[in-house]
Amino acid sequence: MALANAIRRYRFHRGEMTQKELAELIGVSRQTIMAIEGNKYPPSLEVAFRIAHVFCTSIEDIFVYEHDYDPEHEYKDGLVVEVSLDEDGHDGGQ
Repeated sequence: MALANAIRRYRFHRGEMTQKELAELIGVSRQTIMAIEGNKYPPSLEVAFRIAHVFCTSIEDIFVYEHDYDPEHEYKDGLVVEVSLDEDGHDGGQ
């Protein structure tokens, strides 16, 4: 079971913050951010909290266990929201 993350998206929406800038803000190396963002290395709980703090959000908004992903649910603000799928498995209106 691996962690999926939205670090790249959060960096982009934060003025295209670089991996180096994020690394400096949380006290790790750019290589560490690169490995976490690329799902090659899971962050410590402390680093995950620091990343979430930089983006003023919760850990659950940035990290999710891939095995927890269910196409019948949508994840918003750390909460699971029911989503209706048609017989082909597509979200009904989007």
